[in-house]
Amino acid sequence: MYTKLDATEEILTSKIKKKISWATIAEYIGMSEVWTTSACLGQNSMPKELAIKLGEVLDLSNHAVESLQQFPLKGSGQNIPTDPLLYRFFEICFVYGPTIKEIINEKMGDGIMSAIDFTMDIDRVFDPKGDRVKIVMNGKFLPYKIW
Repeated sequence: MYTKLDATEEILTSKIKKKISWATIAEYIGMSEVWTTSACLGQNSMPKELAIKLGEVLDLSNHAVESLQQFPLKGSGQNIPTDPLLYRFFEICFVYGPTIKEIINEKMGDGIMSAIDFTMDIDRVFDPKGDRVKIVMNGKFLPYKIW
């Protein structure tokens, strides 16, 4: 049985072989870079027409295109806190964490974002459809040392 994990491996292999960025892939299918990457990493399902477009740009198998359309098991196997606010942050990390890592590494290289040399701003954004929370994290990039 072909799984979302198999599709992710096929996508990543093709992406590397074609030397194509997540931003370029996202532009081709007409979606955001973060969402596209997350779906490619198995954390979101793609509507059929987007999965077909992705299959075209990356020369994916029919199995991969079909797998992209399946509902994911987001953040499976993780322990999360029961506090609702903290739970949502863990959910964000489980669903979008691999996407964040993939895009940071693609844009910055092999390394991490510092949580020591780091700032975060949290704001309330008034919206007639319901107020929103805006969180901006800004951390120094620390490349891994090679020795």
